[in-house]
Amino acid sequence: MDKKEEFYIIDTHAHYDDEAFNEDRDELLNNVEDTGIKRVVNIGASMESSRVSLLLAHKYKFVYAAVGVHPSSSEEIDSESILKLEEMLSDEKCVAVGEIGLDYYYDEPKKEIQKKAFLAQLDLARKYNLPVVIHSRDAAKDTFDILKKFEGVGGIIHCYSYSKEMAREFIRLGYLLGIGGVVTFKNAKKLEETVKDISFDDFVLETDCPYLAPVPNRGKRNSSLNLTYIIDRISEIKGVSRDFIIKKTFENARRLYSNMK
Repeated sequence: MDKKEEFYIIDTHAHYDDEAFNEDRDELLNNVEDTGIKRVVNIGASMESSRVSLLLAHKYKFVYAAVGVHPSSSEEIDSESILKLEEMLSDEKCVAVGEIGLDYYYDEPKKEIQKKAFLAQLDLARKYNLPVVIHSRDAAKDTFDILKKFEGVGGIIHCYSYSKEMAREFIRLGYLLGIGGVVTFKNAKKLEETVKDISFDDFVLETDCPYLAPVPNRGKRNSSLNLTYIIDRISEIKGVSRDFIIKKTFENARRLYSNMK
């Protein structure tokens, strides 16, 4: 008799290095695995948070890391930091480059600085054959146009916020959509339409904790423990069982994060 394959919940995007977890980080992470969340990817947003993400990944067997520099910190990217990122990318617990991308909401750093950092880190992802975790806010066209130049890299469009039509374009490029707490918000009609439109092969679960906690905990500190509310809402939108959403997002995340054991 074939052994039944186990499916479990994967949080593809967390920031447990954030100071919001300073008082109870160990206690929380020691409890997470017991709740059916068997893998967490801690995402770097700066050189320092990337370093700490790897430390967390080595401290907790079920935690993996992505390393990269967020667009808001893109001025950190220079020849020296690229070499340091290369060292981190060689780590066995590193599964992706991220979070990287473009954020035009505040128009700083300047767009050209963001683009240069984005391109440099996409080059690293291609060199090391790793997926990328993309942050894109108010920058859909530039993000898409740059990613088109790196066909075959693939990854996650984190905290997806654009239209369903734009979602189809990113998916055609080989990207998954990261769906998190926003899908539970009353004003998330555009995201609901996107979730309804895409196939079960095209998205993964994420929290972005400590940010964007789902209803009923909106406004509070987020953690992987809140994934259950996100799963409930997606299963409601898609008209399928919770277990089916867990199974499909597990398969999608494992397919993408191929270095994850």
